[in-house]
Amino acid sequence: MLLFTARRVLSGLFLLFVISFLAYLLLSVQDTDVGQQVLGMGARPDQIAAKNAQLGLDRPLIAQYFDWLGHALRGDLGTSWYTGEDINQTVSTRLPVTLSLMVGVTLVSGVVSFLAGTWAALRQGGVVDKGIQLLGVLGYAVPGFLLTLVLVQIFAVQLKWFPAIGYTPFAESPSGWLSTITLPVIALSTGAVAGVSQQVRGAVVDVLRQDYVRTLRARGLPPHRVVLKHVLRNASAPALSVLGMQFVGLIGGTVLVEQIFALPGIGSMAVTYTARGDVPAIMAVVMVSVIGVVLINLLVDLSIGWLNPKARAAA
Repeated sequence: MLLFTARRVLSGLFLLFVISFLAYLLLSVQDTDVGQQVLGMGARPDQIAAKNAQLGLDRPLIAQYFDWLGHALRGDLGTSWYTGEDINQTVSTRLPVTLSLMVGVTLVSGVVSFLAGTWAALRQGGVVDKGIQLLGVLGYAVPGFLLTLVLVQIFAVQLKWFPAIGYTPFAESPSGWLSTITLPVIALSTGAVAGVSQQVRGAVVDVLRQDYVRTLRARGLPPHRVVLKHVLRNASAPALSVLGMQFVGLIGGTVLVEQIFALPGIGSMAVTYTARGDVPAIMAVVMVSVIGVVLINLLVDLSIGWLNPKARAAA
C-alpha cells in the first residue's frame, strides 16, 4: 500500500508540473501589450517598457515560468498585474467559499448516491428503482443553469426559505453559512447524484448476481451483513471512480453557480481575472483547481486500492 501511495503522489506532482507549464505557456502567448493595458492608452513608450520590465515580461518566457514556479513553491503566488492585490490574500479569502461548496457537494452526492443506488439495486423493478432511473435521465437532460434558476425562483424568491444571493462565513454564523450554501449545493449535487447513483445501482446488481453472494446467503448470513460487508465493498470501486470524475466536472459548474448566487469564491475570481488577462491571478486559480482534482483523485485511488487489493497490484 505504501508503494501504491507513493506512485500516486509522484504522478500527481508530475501532473501539477506539466499543467502549470502548459497553462503558463498558453496564457503568456497573447498579442496585447500588458504594460499598455495596465497603464492605459495614454502611457508613453518608455513608461510601457518600464512597466513590462517591472513585471518581468522583458525576459524569455521560460525564465518567467521558472521564476513564477520558484515563488509558487515557496507559497508566494505573486501580485495582480492590474490591481496590485496580494494573490495569496485573495485566494485565502475566496477559497473557503468554494471549499464549502465542493465538500458539501461531494458529501451529499456520495452519501445520497450510495444509499439511493443500493436501495434501487435491492428493489429491482420497484418504485424506488424506477424513480432512480428516471432521476438519472432527468439529471442528464435538464441543464444545470436551468435547475439553479428554478431553485432560486421557488425556494429563495417565492418561499423565502433561503437567501437568493450572498455568502455568510461559518465563523460569523453557522446557520447563516448553511442557509447560503444549501441551494448551490443542491444545484451542483443533482447531476452528480444522477450519474453516480446509476453506477452504484449497476455495480451492486452485478455483485448480487455473483456466486459467492448466493453462497453467503445460503449459509444464513443476515442480509444487511451480506450487503454492507461484502456487496458494497466490491461494488464501491467503480462508483468511486465515477464520483471522482464528477468532481472534475463540478469545477466548471462551480463557476456558473457562484455567478448566479453572487458567491465570492474561486469560480467568480476566475471570471473576473480571466477577463483582464491577469496571468498571475489566473495561474493561482488554475493551480488551486488542479490541486483539488489531484487530491480527490488520490483519495479515490487510495480508497479503491484499500477496497480492492488487486488494484494495488495492477498499479
